[in-house]
Parts: sequence; structure tokens; C-alpha cells
Amino acid sequence: MSTEQKAFSVQDCFPESLFDICMDFVVVNLNTITTLDPTTRCLRLKDDVILPAEICERFISAYQRKYRINDNIANLFSDKYRTRLDRVRLRNSRITDSGLHSMVIHRPYEVELVQCEHLSHASLEHINNNSHNLISLKFGPVTHVLSQDEVIYRERGYIINAPKLRRLIIHRRGLAIFPLLLLKPLKNLTYLDLSECTSAGTIWALNALHNLRALILHSVHWNKDLIEWISTLHTLRHLDISQSNDRHGKYFNPNEVLTKLVTNLPELESLDISGTNLAGTGAAAVSTLSQGTSDCMEMEVRCDIPGLVSRVNRPLEFLGLYATHHGACKRHDIPAKIITGDANEEQILTAACAYMERPALLTRVLNDLYYLFRYENNAYVGRALRVVLDAMDQHVSEKHIQISGSATLFYIVKGKERDRIGVKLKKRIITALLDGMEAHLGDDTMMRNGCLTLCQLKIPNDVLFEYERVVQILLNGVADVNQEGFVQRIAIYLLNSLACQVDGKQKRFLGNHGAIGKMLTLISDRLERRVCDDVLEVAWSTMWNVTDETPQNCQRFLENRGMEYFLACLKIFPEKEELLRNMMGLLGNVAEVADLRPQLMNKLFLSVFYELLDSCSDGIEVSYNAAGVLAHMASDGPEAWTVDEPARHQVLQRVAAAVDRWDMYAERNINYRSFEPILGLLHAHHTPQCQHWAAWALANLTTVYPDKYCNLVESEGGVRLLNTLLTDPRAYQKIKHLAQIVIQNCAKYAASNSNTPPPGVTPDN
Repeated sequence: MSTEQKAFSVQDCFPESLFDICMDFVVVNLNTITTLDPTTRCLRLKDDVILPAEICERFISAYQRKYRINDNIANLFSDKYRTRLDRVRLRNSRITDSGLHSMVIHRPYEVELVQCEHLSHASLEHINNNSHNLISLKFGPVTHVLSQDEVIYRERGYIINAPKLRRLIIHRRGLAIFPLLLLKPLKNLTYLDLSECTSAGTIWALNALHNLRALILHSVHWNKDLIEWISTLHTLRHLDISQSNDRHGKYFNPNEVLTKLVTNLPELESLDISGTNLAGTGAAAVSTLSQGTSDCMEMEVRCDIPGLVSRVNRPLEFLGLYATHHGACKRHDIPAKIITGDANEEQILTAACAYMERPALLTRVLNDLYYLFRYENNAYVGRALRVVLDAMDQHVSEKHIQISGSATLFYIVKGKERDRIGVKLKKRIITALLDGMEAHLGDDTMMRNGCLTLCQLKIPNDVLFEYERVVQILLNGVADVNQEGFVQRIAIYLLNSLACQVDGKQKRFLGNHGAIGKMLTLISDRLERRVCDDVLEVAWSTMWNVTDETPQNCQRFLENRGMEYFLACLKIFPEKEELLRNMMGLLGNVAEVADLRPQLMNKLFLSVFYELLDSCSDGIEVSYNAAGVLAHMASDGPEAWTVDEPARHQVLQRVAAAVDRWDMYAERNINYRSFEPILGLLHAHHTPQCQHWAAWALANLTTVYPDKYCNLVESEGGVRLLNTLLTDPRAYQKIKHLAQIVIQNCAKYAASNSNTPPPGVTPDN
């Protein structure tokens, strides 16, 4: 199987493992394993809970995907007999020194702290005091556990006291490192990464590092002593002296420096000189390479990087050439098997993987990747997708990484490989987008990229697992009426889609978080400026969807002066058909709520509905909804009709006349999730015109859309009610005729979808 095929793994189509599902559930429902200590008011494990290392570490990983670790969570691991931690990996946490102490008392093999801004120098002492098993230690950015006060460390003779330590990573921009003190007790060290630390004034000649195999000094400013020291590390297999800012990567006599390093490091397999001038000017040259001890054993070789001539016959496994001076990655004769650079897609993807933890460099790489997807056909879409997701996951707070990543996701999700993206991968995409949007709500570009990418998905189905978060982010996007731009338009479009075809729980969530109020604010703004645009129309459409069979939201509409805005829009924009249809659809939902109908029993409102019965706007839709509103109001009986004008009998006559005019075969721009409100009108025997409207609605929908609505009529008891209506003397003939049409439509549909053959056909033996 090719690498690209593996990138779109069939595993992505499988459901989550039971273990992962359980772990995610526990994270959201901590009461399953914890209880509240009545004395300290902190969480503690239940008495019967014992967790091995595998579960403890997976719990921390799952918790960090959703929340930020704090001391309350860290203290769950303070009991060394009922919990176990072999690895402590914290990223973007709120943990303090006290919380970290609860975790490192397990004497873990690995400690990794990245963006843990609330830790202090005391945490280093907690680690030192529990370092008996420590093999790997990492201090990432924004983790200030190392003091700048050299005196403290000189007095005791060490900074880190972990005799078994093999791997040490310290990423802190501007931190002055004192290697003699830092490394003195670390004789087993094989991997040292001091990226972005300061080397000025440091003595690098450390003879104790005879086991060092990997040295990473990314963005550490070079000096002559540094180069001399590196040249003595004859056991090095991986060396990284790259720069994120190419202005700092200018060496004097670069060819000689690189030659010196390479010839003095005979075991070197991986070298990164990105952002420097160590690759030379690029002038192709033919060099003489000695092939043996005799002078006659020489041969001419071609190498476009002069300092690497000695490696022509023994190419490096990896060579970092991204953003090198004079475009070294674009040269032909390069003695390396894998290269980072920007010459092609392979180099860019390799660079993204190699520099995943270097935000400045990664931002540039992701920009290169974005332009590839925007202007070219890409061969490694699956690899690119995973690289982008990893970058966005690890650098949520880096705005430019989120912007570049989300822009690339847009082209991937809308591209020709979209159908190969499995369920798990799609969820990762959505979560990454929402994390980025949530972290940068005030940035128009990030919000635009996120919304545009979400539009390429199946809304609402694809985002139901993150429904609440999506809604809150989008509501923020439409909140500012002064920001009349693309973000507002696309956010309201998505909100409308999210309000459609979801159940009452989700519609109530929209209402509880201010959807109605925000839509009415947008409408008020357009009315003041007398502007009828797509935002105005979609705002009404969104409220139409949000109020569907959701009485609480209907009430919110009325409480927020919704009827005033309705009348104002009708007066200022009388010819806007889609606007009128959306408004009347919403009012149809309000009229279905019996407790709210008295608020519509108003002479002005009823007169408007009465006049709209004859409307031909948008086909039959406006007339249909106006008749529906009046039918529901009339269904409460004559005593509930408390206005003199328009008179109830006149309204009912006009409702029946309107129903008779409508085309039974008219296609509809409407979606019913339930027929309960319509079927309820069939019980209004005191007002047959209500039954007339309801029977026509069912006859039309089951005739034009039998696949969608026949089962719904049957399952909600509609056929039984209609059969009863056929024998009721109070129902006039037109009602019974429509009822018969519905019954026949449902019977025909049932027969066509059963195993019973139609009449006259003999079943096969």
C-alpha cells in the first residue's frame, strides 16, 4: 500500500474504540470516578477506584484534548498507591507547582511541560527530587521553571540532577544556558536540544558529553567557539544548527565551516542548516574526491553544496535546507536522501513534519503548502491533511498557523479527495477548525476561513458532535451589527443551516444562547438603514427554523418585539417575496402554540394576515402560511375570537376560498418534522375550515413528496383520524375528498414499499 493510501486509512471509517469512548465519557462526567472532598472542596478519586499507568496517562491525554489541566485534576494522582504515572506530558495547562508535585512524586520516566505558564522555579526542584527514573525531560515554550540567576546554580554545582537522563529538551527564547553546570551530572545524555537559547558568553568545550548522539541548536546564534566545540563531538549522528531568521544564519567562510563540521563528524546521518548560508552560493563545481590512500585513487564528483563534497558517495539520510540562502533546496546534485525545502510538495511536507514544534518556521512552511493547494494539483493530499491537523492541534494560540492551516483545510475538504476523508478524520478537521476559531474569535481572516471550510461539510449532520460549540462561535460572528462583512453573512448562513433539521433540544440551545435576540438586532439594523439584503432574509429564515415546534423560542420572538419588526419589514419591503415567505413561516410556528395565540389576537395583526390570504407572492407559500395562522387561531373556537374586525366568519370564508385556489401539485419550499400541529386541526369539528386547510396540506405533501411524508402521516395516527373524518357529518365534502386523497396516497406508498406483489403478478417460487 502506498504512503498516500495509508494517509487515508480505512481505519478512519471505523467507529472509535470502546476504550476511547469510555475515556471521553469519563472526562466529561468526572463524577464517574471522582467525588468532592467535603473538607478541601477539591476532587478526589472514589474509594473503590484504582487506576494503572495506561489509564492514568490516557485520561490526561483525553482531558487535555477538551480542557486545560489544573491542580484539581492533577491532585487526583496524589495517591501513589491507587494511581500510577510513568509519563507526565502536559501542554497548555493551568497547573501550578503544587499540582505538578502531585504528579512527579510517581518518579516518572518522562516529563514534558509545554506552555505551562503557572509553573515556577519550585517545579524544577520537585522534578530534581523525584528524578531517580527520569530518562527524558522537556521544558517547552512559556514554561519558566529555569531561573536566569546563574549564582544559584553555581553554588550547588548543577541545574538538573537526573543521573539517568538521556534526553533533554529546553525551548525558551532568550534563556541563557550555562552548559558546564547544566550538564555536569548528565553523563548519560545522548540527545540535547537547546533551541532558541542564548549562547553568548558561554564556554562550550564540554568533554563529558562523549555519549551525545543528537544536538539541536536551532536559532542559537553561532560563534567560533560554538563551531569548534561541535567539531569535537565525534559521536554525533544528528546535528541541527538551523535558524528561523535567515539574517542570523550568515557565517563567514560558510563553505569552510560546513566542511570542517562534516569532516569532523564521521557518524553524521542527519544535518539541518535551514535558514543559513552554509550551503554556499549554488555555483556548480567539479571537485576532486580522494578514493583511497594512494594519490592515484581520485575521481571527479559533482556536488552543488561545496561543504558536503566528502559525503557524495555516502549521502546523508536527512538534510534540512528550508529557507537556505541562494535557494539550496532547488539544486540538483545534493548528497542527501531526504531534504526539507520549498522546491516541491515532498520537501514542503517533510519540512512541516520536521519543524512541527517551531512556530516561526512552521508558519512559513504552511504558507508554502497553502499556495500549493491553491494553485496546483497535489499528489499527497492525505499526508498534507494530517500535517495541517497536527500543526493546528499543537499551536492553537499561534494565529498565523491557524490561518494558514484553515485555508489549506478549505482546499482539501472541497477537493477531489473529499470522499476519502473518513469519519474520524472529518471529526479531527472540525475540532481543529473550532479550536482555532474559538482561540481567535476577533480575527476576521480566521473566522472567514473556518466558516468557509464548514460550508463544505454536511450541515448539520457532520457537526452534531460539536453542535453547541459551533453555535456559540457562530453567534459571536453575527453579534456585531457594525461588522457588516463576509464573516457575518456566512456565519448567519451556517446558523440557519444548523437550525434546520435538528431536534427540539438543539433548537432550544440556540434560543437559550440568544439566537432570537441576535437575529432581531440584525433586522433592526437593516430597518434603520432601509436595506433589504441576504442577511435580513436569512435572519428571518433562521428564526423560522429556530421556532419550529419550539414554544420557548416562539415566546422569545414575541417578547423581543418580533411583531413590530414583522410589520415594519412588511411596510418598508412589501415586494420582497422571500422575505415575506420567511416571516409568514415563522408566524405559522408562533400560531401553533396555543398559549401564545392570544398575543396575536390583535386587529392590526389579523388584518394583515387576512389581506395576505390573497397574496400570490412566492407561489402559494405566503397565502398558505397566512391561512395556517388564521386556521390555528380560529381553532380555539368562537369565544376566543375577541376582535370585531375582521369578523371571524369573513376570515373563515376567505380561508376556504384560498385553499380552493391552490394547486394540489405545487412543489413546496417547506420542511415538516412532525404533523402534530396540522393533525390537531382535524379535531376542530366546530370550525370545518380549519379541517379544510389541514386536509389540503396533508394531501399536497403526500401527493408531491410521498417518500418523505406518507410514513410520517401513518406513524402519527393521521390515517386513522382521516378515516374518522370520512364518516363525520360535520365535515363538508371538499374536506372528505382531500382526506380520501391522503388515505389513498399512504396506501399506495405502503404497497409499493412492501414485499407483497401488485395485483396480477405471481410471485416467484
